[in-house]
Amino acid sequence: MSKKIDYEEITRLVNFLEEKNLTHFELEVEGFKIRISRPGPMAPAIGKLEVPSPVPQVEPGTTSTSPVPHIESSNNLHYITSPMVGTFYRAPDPTSAPFVDIDDEVKKSQTLCIIEAMKLMNEIESDTDGIIIEIFVENGKPVEYGQKLFAIQPVSPT
Repeated sequence: MSKKIDYEEITRLVNFLEEKNLTHFELEVEGFKIRISRPGPMAPAIGKLEVPSPVPQVEPGTTSTSPVPHIESSNNLHYITSPMVGTFYRAPDPTSAPFVDIDDEVKKSQTLCIIEAMKLMNEIESDTDGIIIEIFVENGKPVEYGQKLFAIQPVSPT
């Protein structure tokens, strides 16, 4: 039997987080994994967002922890682009330091930013070891699908 998680089930999970005042939720059943995060009480207010549709279906047996950013290579740089429409945040909350700054060395799978879409906080991770050369988006600004977020100069892991 193949069961898909749909928009209504995701909405119920988000509502559950809000009702219980939880900031993180993870569920793994029979190879299906979902992770939902939302800002804590000090998070900034968010305006109306446009969300692409249809909402993707997730098959059991696959993992979906966070969206996979699109990567471009040019001039020996990796460009990490937004995998969705949403709001770009450089830090986990307004009182915290940014995840990364220009000239910071990053490791593969290190969180670079958060993109909020439909009240879900999606951590965007680096796919390579390297150094942040440029950050293209200001904190709290909307981003579009495919928009450049970071330029990373790859380095070989030691």
